[in-house]
Amino acid sequence: MEKRNPERVTVQAVIQAPVEKVWKYWSEPEHITKWNQATEQWHAPWAENDLRAGGRFVTRMEAKDGSMGFDFSGTYDVVNMHEEIAYTLDDGRTVNIRFIARGNETEVIETFDAEGTNPVELQRAGWQAIMDNFKTYTETH
Repeated sequence: MEKRNPERVTVQAVIQAPVEKVWKYWSEPEHITKWNQATEQWHAPWAENDLRAGGRFVTRMEAKDGSMGFDFSGTYDVVNMHEEIAYTLDDGRTVNIRFIARGNETEVIETFDAEGTNPVELQRAGWQAIMDNFKTYTETH
């Protein structure tokens, strides 16, 4: 397990969709595989999600050229439907996602522990790119 990095990073977006749709698209594997990548060179070929406290999730992240890949996985700590998800990644870092419903739009605020290998700004940019993909996918499907 890597050394703990205390820095917390936040990314967010306002999605033009009601919270019920945002929650569904965030949590169902058939949707996760459509938006969960930071660049066009990557994709998520499959995902599994047991969305409940104590449940596990895994999303397979791979470079489209096959050069590298990894499983993004962990265990849910908190699941409050349409409000909050918190989980612990398999490397021990924690993530919290809040869903703030405002009629036909939903603000999604995701805060995560930075890892100690890559620069924090690179991590923020990558997670924000995924959030932006989620926004675009949810608003257009």
